[in-house]
Amino acid sequence: MDHFSEAPIPRFPSPLARALRFMPLAPVSLALTRLTRNMATRHASMFRRLGEHADARFLLDPTDLPVTLCLEPMQGRPKITLYRSPPQADARIAGPLAALIGLVHGAYDGDALFFSRDLVIEGDTAAALALRNAVDDAELDIATEIENLSGPFARPLHKLIELAERRTGVALTRHEEDLLW
Repeated sequence: MDHFSEAPIPRFPSPLARALRFMPLAPVSLALTRLTRNMATRHASMFRRLGEHADARFLLDPTDLPVTLCLEPMQGRPKITLYRSPPQADARIAGPLAALIGLVHGAYDGDALFFSRDLVIEGDTAAALALRNAVDDAELDIATEIENLSGPFARPLHKLIELAERRTGVALTRHEEDLLW
């Protein structure tokens, strides 16, 4: 068992979440789309693995934030759009931001989160399961993907991410020793 699954799931600080209500969503959507497309290039099989769900719309709903993210795989040219009010989607995956990020990094067991009700899945559960399997197989590390786009700022950014992970308890990187397999 890893140190992330033993501790309570961290929640995004309420004052920061309230401040996000005023954040312009378009620039963040563009940045997340660029990051996701870079990941699709580096992990091409990830979106192919969605199979019949390659055109599904996934609503990622961090319940401790005032925004939702809509992921559209678009046959390997993914797009992420942030919304203040959730749009229609084929599947909704909801939980604290730390849990959603931790699922990507393998720090949390999705089944355990689901049965403890820390994670809610609605809509097309087969599509949600296909997404989960595709992400699991890709063994993503979001921090590394961001660092790859950061050019000369990659090294200081890496140090900042390590510090943020230690301070917040959120699995911001993939730790092979933490995987629950």
